[in-house]
Amino acid sequence: MPAKASQPIAQPTARPIVCYVTDRKSLPGDKSASALFDKIRAAAAAGVDWVQIREKDLPARELLALVRDAVALGSVRPGSIRPGSMQIIVNDRLDVALAAGAAGVHLGHSSVPAREVVRWCRAGNAPADFLVGVSCHSLEGAQEAKSAGASYTYFGPIYETPSKIPFGRPHGAEELAQVAKAVRIPVIAIGGVNEANAAECIRAGAAGIAAIRMIQDASDVVALKKAIEAIHGLR
Repeated sequence: MPAKASQPIAQPTARPIVCYVTDRKSLPGDKSASALFDKIRAAAAAGVDWVQIREKDLPARELLALVRDAVALGSVRPGSIRPGSMQIIVNDRLDVALAAGAAGVHLGHSSVPAREVVRWCRAGNAPADFLVGVSCHSLEGAQEAKSAGASYTYFGPIYETPSKIPFGRPHGAEELAQVAKAVRIPVIAIGGVNEANAAECIRAGAAGIAAIRMIQDASDVVALKKAIEAIHGLR
């Protein structure tokens, strides 16, 4: 029997989700957690909906402090999606996500199986609206995520991007559309997605987009805010 989703998110959402996936190692100069937090604060000011803190090498204590500070920026009930909120999702570290009051955990290809995480969370060990997301790179992977009870899935890479080279060729908007149509959980497009091609992803059925460089490399918060507002207006 498929696991019950940790938090059902209606699809399509009222507006496309814009997620900032962090990567402090690609920051110019200062690569500290403090410098990354400045980027998260700028992303919050620009209006991102989710921040996935993906800092696999940070010591637990430092990661916990970073996530707690990021959660305080959003100060909205975990799992909610509404204008003005910013949800913090932690890569892999379920313990840190729960301890910091984050909205959810995101699982990659080498993480604990989503089915086990969902089952554990739904057994009363996490808030009822705690999100469990999964990265996938194929239609079969997305279907498995849905069957496991995942709240949402990332699908990509959609376009060419340095960070996703290990995961194979770009899938493109056509495959994205096939995945979005086939599964009944939100599909977030990732991999080379930016303000120029986000509309193609949303037209293909994506519930939103996730990006590193589009957000982290932005030097003008005002321009980034306008780009995010334009994505929010798509559907």
